[in-house]
Amino acid sequence: MSGVVVNGTQVSYIGQDCKEIPAFLGKNYGRIAKRLDLSFNLLRSLEGLETFSGLEELILDNNLLRNDLRLPRLPHLHTLMLNKNQITELESLLDHLVEVVPSLEYLSLLGNTACPNELVCKDKDEGDYQRYRYFVLHKLTNLRFLDSRKVGRSEREEAILRGAFMKVVKPVDTKATTDGASISPQMNYTPLPSGSRDLTNHRGVLGKCRYIYYGKQSEGNRFIRDDQL
Repeated sequence: MSGVVVNGTQVSYIGQDCKEIPAFLGKNYGRIAKRLDLSFNLLRSLEGLETFSGLEELILDNNLLRNDLRLPRLPHLHTLMLNKNQITELESLLDHLVEVVPSLEYLSLLGNTACPNELVCKDKDEGDYQRYRYFVLHKLTNLRFLDSRKVGRSEREEAILRGAFMKVVKPVDTKATTDGASISPQMNYTPLPSGSRDLTNHRGVLGKCRYIYYGKQSEGNRFIRDDQL
């Protein structure tokens, strides 16, 4: 088939401007593929991916995937790359990944609004990105690589202690209205109990601030695997 590149158990269908996964891919290669690369397409849905039940690596960079993306259960998948899509909300994606890809060890979300990277977001710094990493590692405890950086032991321990307080939420549009009245900024999410929301008291409260991340898209980096070092 035109556009398909097959090398053993590696199947690539890159830059074909497809809006959905073609049925012939699953029919012809679903049983043999362990690595599937669908980068540089126009995917908004992953319907049809269920035929690739033996996948170990899935590359979905540079598509149009959003917060509603859904993967089938892929028990053997250890690598997932979602760089430069349109993902703005982090928690629902991570909760979904916990359910459907229990063996996941390598994840990259660079270039999505949900991933605050100082290289592409001028108003963000390493602290913003590190808080994002703590939250992701709190949810996905088996990760060995996140984005282009290996997960260290101390980072994992910190994620266990503080990750739950580092939730990343979408910016709230305070100008949006439903009946002519502005939505109050107090509607923003905070994971802390009401007793610790007094912003004048800065003593001994973990994760006091409510972190709201946003940013421009950027090209994601490929993983450097241990056996390539």
